[in-house]
Amino acid sequence: MERCLGLMAGAGVLPGRAAAEARRQGWRVVAFAFDDAPGLADAAHRVQTSTVTDLGSVLTALGGEAVSAVAFVGGFAKHTVFASAGRADEAGRGLAREGFSDDSLGRQAAALLAGMGIEVLDQRRFLAPWLVTAERLTARAPDEAEWTELREGWRLARELANRGVGQTVVRARGVTVAVEAAEGTDAAIRRGVGLSGPGAVVVKAVADAHDFRFDIPTIGLATLEAMAAGGATALGVARGRTLVVDGDAVARRAEAAGIAVVTLGDEA
Repeated sequence: MERCLGLMAGAGVLPGRAAAEARRQGWRVVAFAFDDAPGLADAAHRVQTSTVTDLGSVLTALGGEAVSAVAFVGGFAKHTVFASAGRADEAGRGLAREGFSDDSLGRQAAALLAGMGIEVLDQRRFLAPWLVTAERLTARAPDEAEWTELREGWRLARELANRGVGQTVVRARGVTVAVEAAEGTDAAIRRGVGLSGPGAVVVKAVADAHDFRFDIPTIGLATLEAMAAGGATALGVARGRTLVVDGDAVARRAEAAGIAVVTLGDEA
């Protein structure tokens, strides 16, 4: 019997790629599009336009399609959740009753779906090819000063991620100039490099107990553009735990801007 996957699709190209990979693995893919996801319509068997204020219709469709598993893929902006809180339906209010933190929303979503006999799958099942495992993405390695900032940024970013604050910090000249909270990686970078001026480094870490069912830390061209616009010179991300969208294009943009891109692990 063909398995049916309910794909909860946020913004970006990753939902389309996940849908294509799920089909390759033999799933029938019914996608619920909460934002613009290029390529999704071509990859999924069916797409239903959805909103965070009408989750009841999503739950009804999951049952009608005999969905046995769900995957959350793509960007779900926290400011959209905040803005929609007052207009949420009963299902949405139930999900948010413990607050809007990622952990709380994830727990509530998993419990609700489990009650319907639906499993929430790890996103890496469909996105593993884009996890970066190389130690360096660029020919240039960080210099000694950049490594000092990267290592301190890595220590701080991991601590903040483990506390549920955010994943990204921007460092310059021994100072932490920006810490990501609800605004997202690229916005935090723009704020940080705007404060520091040229020469900042950016570090994106992942919590030790990160739940990959609901999020995979991701960088892409927009990340490099935000760094290049402010003259940032180095980027460090978690090895084997970070997605790089269009890695070749990211590497080319980094090389053109003189940005060293490395991956970090326990050795940092």
